[in-house]
Amino acid sequence: MYGFFAYLDRMKYINRWALMRSTERENIMEHSAQVAIIAHALAVIGNVYYGKNYDENKVATLALFHETSEVITGDLPTPVKYYNPAIRDAYKAVEEVANDKLLGMLPDEMKGVYGKLIKCDKTCEESKLVKHADRIAAYVKCLTELKVSNGEFKKAKNAIEKELHALDSEEVKYFLDNFIKPYTLTLDELE
Repeated sequence: MYGFFAYLDRMKYINRWALMRSTERENIMEHSAQVAIIAHALAVIGNVYYGKNYDENKVATLALFHETSEVITGDLPTPVKYYNPAIRDAYKAVEEVANDKLLGMLPDEMKGVYGKLIKCDKTCEESKLVKHADRIAAYVKCLTELKVSNGEFKKAKNAIEKELHALDSEEVKYFLDNFIKPYTLTLDELE
């Protein structure tokens, strides 16, 4: 019996913002879907407007699996995760063990396929887009919370905004210039 997919289904129960008071709960599964949509958009932007040759489907699929280790580890908030190199490196090692455990739940014939997604090459261009999309999703979360007067996210919003604007990414700049403002609008205002 292989429990890989049932285990991943638990992503919907892991709260992404456990240490911050949040008006809207977000789980890993919802977060991963949002990151996949944004990452796919970044790939399309790169291909359409900047002559890049991203594999849009690969980007979206990598994004869907980018947080799988958190099914086992839970989410460690960014300020804690990156507080110092020792914590960062220890958490990366824990993530690696968690990913190995998940992959061990698959039949041998499928491990290679999912291994390429879960333990992907973080230096490939598609992985970089997923990382950027993950930061954009965190920024969107901050905007959403601030829209309903949750000041808990103000410092995070400012830090992430600064980080995003410092990236050397035409795709991120285009996304921020053209697609972020609607995230702050109501449904009626979108019309």
